[in-house]
Amino acid sequence: MIGPQASKVLLGNWTGHSTVPSHSLYPHQWSWDSAFIAIGLRHLSARRAQVELESLLGSQWADGRIPHISFSPSVARDAYFPGPDFWQATTRGGVETSGIVQPPVHALAVWLTHQADEQESVRRNFLARVYPKLVAWHAYLRNHRDLGGHGLVAIVHPWESGMDNSPAWDDALARVEPAPLDSFTRRDTDHASDDDRPTDLDYGRYVQLAATYRDHRYDDATTPFAFALEDPCFNALLIASEHALASIASALSLDPSPHLSAAEALSKSLSTLFTDGIFRARDLKTSELVAADTISGLVPLLVPGLAEAAELLETARGPRFRLGEVRMVPSYDLTGPAFEPGRYWRGPSWFNTAWLIHRGLSALNQDALAGGLRSDVLELAAGTDFAEYVDPFTGEARGARDFSWTAALALDLERT
Repeated sequence: MIGPQASKVLLGNWTGHSTVPSHSLYPHQWSWDSAFIAIGLRHLSARRAQVELESLLGSQWADGRIPHISFSPSVARDAYFPGPDFWQATTRGGVETSGIVQPPVHALAVWLTHQADEQESVRRNFLARVYPKLVAWHAYLRNHRDLGGHGLVAIVHPWESGMDNSPAWDDALARVEPAPLDSFTRRDTDHASDDDRPTDLDYGRYVQLAATYRDHRYDDATTPFAFALEDPCFNALLIASEHALASIASALSLDPSPHLSAAEALSKSLSTLFTDGIFRARDLKTSELVAADTISGLVPLLVPGLAEAAELLETARGPRFRLGEVRMVPSYDLTGPAFEPGRYWRGPSWFNTAWLIHRGLSALNQDALAGGLRSDVLELAAGTDFAEYVDPFTGEARGARDFSWTAALALDLERT
């Protein structure tokens, strides 16, 4: 039973209104982390899971975006970089945040949290209070971030993908002149091995992209984006969350059809990213699909009614990812030229993407593969002290320990 250990991690990382991913490496509230965390918290306390999501939505901007970090005023301002002084973004409610976003898994997390204790959800009027915020969030993405005109949402920073250091971003990042190394001080390498983290060169590029967006007041219409890509995972999660919004609307006796229509349109557009048995990101600066095959291209397995599901499943089981043969699901093509088994998103297997793939496999009635992946997640979570990610061949722990979404999603797989 993993429950007691997972519960200890989640309780230890709870701040009173939200859960930090890691007290050392990530001491604030992160957007998609909180969504994944709520999915696990719902088994311990549906009310606490609701509060987790409500806390995150409390940092929503007037334009509807949910920023990728909500900064805690109780944490030293220089404990994390880039911190609030760098981003210079404050909501009308006085919450200091970052200016970029992360993948939209929130509506799915809200729906699963509601289902965990419908009576408590209704008593607290949970769905009715968060539904308009989620609608505004999705509207921001569809109305402001269809930068390519393809009906897909574009990310404008690697951090927005949640898969910061993925090889899928290498060519686009190479066009970015990095911020000088003496202009900022990294904090992540204070708590994690340099070998596990992005290089200084890449980090300088991340900083420059964020600074340019900030200096243009986070205006999507006027910022000269040097980095803009349509990411399969981001859009697949938007589709899944539109389906969740349809369920939420129905529960509130509202019309679900706008959400189902949005999901259908996004699914058709997503198909334009499919090639060679996998979904690949489109670089909007070149209009070409990137060559790198990553876990992002497998996440669409969870999209309901996906036309490419059978071929995508074959790729997942093939030599590029070896699903069922290696530990969980590697974040990058095992045969790819940029593969590194221990470096951030360049090969290691992650628990959140394993959870997403498991959800897709279950929906496709791939019971043997889903069961094997579930067992692997539970074994690795317990055996690595809830590591942030692991080596896909050895299962060796990498990154932070006592990582919140690892504990949360392992708990969810054990309980469901």
